[in-house]
Amino acid sequence: MSKRRIFHLLILAVIVLSTNAVLVGAQSEVSIVHYYSDALGQATMAGILEGFNAANPEYAVVDNSAGHEDFKTQILVTIAGNNPPDIFSYWAGARTQFIVDAERLTPLDDWWTETGLDEVVPAGVKAAGTHNGHVYNVPMNVHVVGFFYNPKVMEAAGITEMPATWDEFLTVCEALKASGVAPIALGSRNRWPAQYWFDYTVSRTAGPEYRTKLMNGEAKYSDPEVQVAMEAWKQLTDAGYFAADANAYDWDEAANMVANGDAAMTLMGTWITGLWNANGLEPITDYDFFPFPVIDPEIPVVVHGSIDGWVIPTNAKNPDGAKALLAWMLTPEVQQTWALGQGALAASTAIDQTAYNPVMAKAAAYLATVDFLSGYDLSTTPPMAEGGLDMFAMFMNDPAGYVDYLAETQLVFDDVFGG
Repeated sequence: MSKRRIFHLLILAVIVLSTNAVLVGAQSEVSIVHYYSDALGQATMAGILEGFNAANPEYAVVDNSAGHEDFKTQILVTIAGNNPPDIFSYWAGARTQFIVDAERLTPLDDWWTETGLDEVVPAGVKAAGTHNGHVYNVPMNVHVVGFFYNPKVMEAAGITEMPATWDEFLTVCEALKASGVAPIALGSRNRWPAQYWFDYTVSRTAGPEYRTKLMNGEAKYSDPEVQVAMEAWKQLTDAGYFAADANAYDWDEAANMVANGDAAMTLMGTWITGLWNANGLEPITDYDFFPFPVIDPEIPVVVHGSIDGWVIPTNAKNPDGAKALLAWMLTPEVQQTWALGQGALAASTAIDQTAYNPVMAKAAAYLATVDFLSGYDLSTTPPMAEGGLDMFAMFMNDPAGYVDYLAETQLVFDDVFGG
């Protein structure tokens, strides 16, 4: 073969290899795993990821969603192995700290600074994803937990003012019960929806500082403060204010009970508005919001909720692609699309605040006036959270046995924290 022929073949090989390299570069995969499924925003998230692919042809997102509850276990198993996703959704707070302590997450301080997120993300929201002095969880949205109710049911029972105190709340519940409607719907089949009752009764009776100590292992479930909180919750169950068989249905089924007028209200996160909006309900007309009432006026008021964010594993195969996707998630346009589609408050203040519907605007206004604490299962270690969630489900099955349930939960506490 002539040298000229060999040269031509070499040139051809270089062209082919270069073309393949361009194609590979154009389709650099970014694997993502998230828990946004079904009523929790799967369609909206799919659209956001499609938009990223269209705007960033050098990347190709490989999207994997998992059921909300299955995700909690699956992701821990996945990142313990050697083939984690490049990026995955996760809750800010103790759950992120748990993985940080296992040295499985990448610190994102430099990226955060380069992206200028301090200018658009409130310090308190950033702090929820900061652990050991480093940013690990980049926030996507904030959820506020409060009472979401059916205004027409309230009006039919003669209730025109929403309760601000515990006594007022009991009066409202009694009026609703007398009207023939279940005052409260709770769908605790998957346990976690019941946690907010514990969150608020502890925070409103013992105070947020005590509640934080309990989550951190510095207080105990055998303490009298916890029993006082459980008694407040039991006061409602004993009075028959909860719709029957709470453990038989899930949070969205409880939401439907409120929407259909079979119950008046449910204690839930702002994501419920995403479900109701998708079902054609109108804010103010068909649903509205009020905060959990004050039990002891001497105790500082906090709001409970959750911050959903994104984290990057230490052994991600495409960290640059993951960071590019993170930057996309925090753009004002995507933040607004997600907030409105999922029924959330955007993590970024750069969005048009007038885009919120009147009910979400109420939740945002309330959040701006009080301190924020994550929900129970995001505030303590995963093993402790499992023990607590079991207790809440047992309580809703038979509230009379709550002293025994607390004793069982204390055993879990002792095992987790070394009681």
